[in-house]
Amino acid sequence: MCKAEKSLYQRKLWEMKVKFLGGGDSSKIDKFKNSLVSKSRMSLWMIRAMTVLLLWSCFVHLVAVGGMWGPRLLKGWPSCFNHHHDFPMAAAAQELASLPIKIALPPKRIYHNNGYLMVSCNGGLNQMRAAICDMVTIARYMNVTLIVPELDKTSFWNDPRLLLLLLLPSISHSELLLLLLKVVDGCSYVSSEFKDIFDVDHFITSLRDEVRILKEVPPRLKRRVELGVYHTMPPISWSNMSYYQDQILPLVKKHKVLQLNKTDTRLANNELPVEVQKLRCRVNFNGLRFTPKIEELGRRVVKILREKGPFLVLHLRYEMDMLAFSGCSHGCNRYEEEELTRMRYAYPWWKEKVIDSELKRKEGLCPLTPEETALTLSALGIDRNVQIYIAAGEIYGGKRRLKVLTDVFPNVVRKETLLDSSDLSFCKNHSSQMAALDYLISLESDIFVPTYYGNMAKVVEGHRRFLGFKKTIELNRKFLVNLIDEYYQGMLSWEVFSTTVKAFHATRMGGPKKRLVIPNRPKEEDYFYANPYECLQLLHENENADSVDETK
Repeated sequence: MCKAEKSLYQRKLWEMKVKFLGGGDSSKIDKFKNSLVSKSRMSLWMIRAMTVLLLWSCFVHLVAVGGMWGPRLLKGWPSCFNHHHDFPMAAAAQELASLPIKIALPPKRIYHNNGYLMVSCNGGLNQMRAAICDMVTIARYMNVTLIVPELDKTSFWNDPRLLLLLLLPSISHSELLLLLLKVVDGCSYVSSEFKDIFDVDHFITSLRDEVRILKEVPPRLKRRVELGVYHTMPPISWSNMSYYQDQILPLVKKHKVLQLNKTDTRLANNELPVEVQKLRCRVNFNGLRFTPKIEELGRRVVKILREKGPFLVLHLRYEMDMLAFSGCSHGCNRYEEEELTRMRYAYPWWKEKVIDSELKRKEGLCPLTPEETALTLSALGIDRNVQIYIAAGEIYGGKRRLKVLTDVFPNVVRKETLLDSSDLSFCKNHSSQMAALDYLISLESDIFVPTYYGNMAKVVEGHRRFLGFKKTIELNRKFLVNLIDEYYQGMLSWEVFSTTVKAFHATRMGGPKKRLVIPNRPKEEDYFYANPYECLQLLHENENADSVDETK
């Protein structure tokens, strides 16, 4: 009965629709059916489109929020998730991530040009690197055009031939031959230019929203520069920005072209505006990129090391030139002491000639010897099977002096042992390019340990802080050498010695901390590039934490 009523109801409803459409006109019925189908399809399409738009909107918002609130420094922090070389996909992804990313160029900064600033950097690679960062910053705030800096062409650290000429009158032929083998091998015969070490085009374009940089002076001034018709001077060390605004800028405006011929430590560590400090960081960590050839070789060395596990970079500053310059001869025999002394007296730019080596060592002013280094690393609990990459030139005394270190840590390697000689041929006679390679590998290491607090140690330490406070063991040499002497004299057991070394250095691992500021004594305070805390995100988040109170 119910079924019959339902059927009758549907029939009546159909007859009403037919009448409404004009009796039995089949064309109108077909149109009606088609309209119903098209409307249903349109509704389905709209629902799908709205769903896709909604999902895409959610995705974009999530990415934006992640980029805004995600910890910038931690994104590049090494962890157990970063080095899965056992999985081809992960290894391939890591290789792709290491390739330079092409980004849109920043817009050029438009400003009235007050003149042209030429710069002649002095010192080794990392001393010049810091100087370049300072000079870019100074040029930006004086509103001048910077000419791509000229690198040191006269320093001993770049050309030992000058030293050999000075030594000729005072040494025998046999001694000269030995010195040639020790000093010249692996050192620079050809001075590197900026473009040989750094990617000059990236340097210019990546900073163009801050300062105009040219590869050379404009044609209308080129002849004038070639004739030497320009003002040249060394700026005062550790100066603030007011010095450059009040004293240097008027000279640029007057002479149109000004050359600063000394650039090391010419800008203060502290009491500078935050935007000035951040620009120094930007130049250092983004503007200065090594040439593609050096970067590719660095990635290859890191890949070779990573395939065998974690590795430690040891900046063993125990080369002949360093020992002669510092007057440190602890552990050397009598002949070696005399050889180092002759070198120090032969080089006129090294002002200090008479040096008490043992007194200087006790004050912590000498690099650790290979023997002291082996003892220190063991006391710190470094795994004897870890790979140790030596970032340095030729070690004075060669394999004989390294034997104690290699006996304790058998997996000691160098770039020369990891690569074919053909791979290093392009930088074999360029010490600054070899140092650039060591710099890249030092940044990527699991642990970085410098045995002397020179320019490379400081700049690498600061860069590793920027990369996520990567472990850098800041050795206190004054503390260590006195403790080592007590251990050798039998005054301390190994357990007490090791425990003391670990406890003392527990807070010296490259973590967040404020710079030590000593008014009117800039040489004694913390170096800006070793700890550019104004540029380190995590430090501002933990300013009240105990770690900030670390002291040297």
